[in-house]
Amino acid sequence: MLINFSGRHFPQDIIMQALRYYLAYKLSYREIEEIFAERNIHFDHFTLNRWVIKYAPQHEVVFRRKKRKVSGYWRMDETYIKIKGKWVYYYRAVDKFGAVIDFYLSETRDEPAARAFFDKAIKSNGVPDKVVIDKSGANAAALDTINIRLWLSGYMLFMIEVLAVKYLNNVVEQSHRKVKEKVHQCLGWKSWEGAESTLAGVELWSMIKLGQMDTTANMIPWEQFYSLAD
Repeated sequence: MLINFSGRHFPQDIIMQALRYYLAYKLSYREIEEIFAERNIHFDHFTLNRWVIKYAPQHEVVFRRKKRKVSGYWRMDETYIKIKGKWVYYYRAVDKFGAVIDFYLSETRDEPAARAFFDKAIKSNGVPDKVVIDKSGANAAALDTINIRLWLSGYMLFMIEVLAVKYLNNVVEQSHRKVKEKVHQCLGWKSWEGAESTLAGVELWSMIKLGQMDTTANMIPWEQFYSLAD
């Protein structure tokens, strides 16, 4: 997948830098607009919003092809996100070392939503050996369904061990902080598309900072981010 910047009124390097500032730091659209205006580069916060919606998900897709393999021991939990004044659910998982595995935004907190999250995570990262969850019956039911599918498909040796141990999930709850910081800064989102795009970008930057990009080049984090568009 090539990221296409053609047709934009600003060059790629300006768009990429503005995008990274927004995803990496607790800066608002208007604050970034002011920072660039000091350099005599003028775009409004609506333009930056469009850049985030268009390009953040594309960069996250490119990154997935370069993502390092995660541990088979997962910690899964969900947190809350406000979109258009309504609380929705944000599923996330990290491995035992804190590396981000995957994430999924859902209007509901139930077995189909939890299963959709696990299906997405397994498709990108493979079947885990063990998953630690909270006391949610929906999460346990989703994993039971996946284990039944594995059993019926003849993959008995790959069935997932499920643990519901609260203290073991501290690592994923701590990992929610970066997302929560952006939520508090935004005071929620006005659209589902805006929320999904921003969260994909925030998670992308977190994974880069955690050293999850598989590259032989000796690049610092922002160089890794910019290289995704090359």
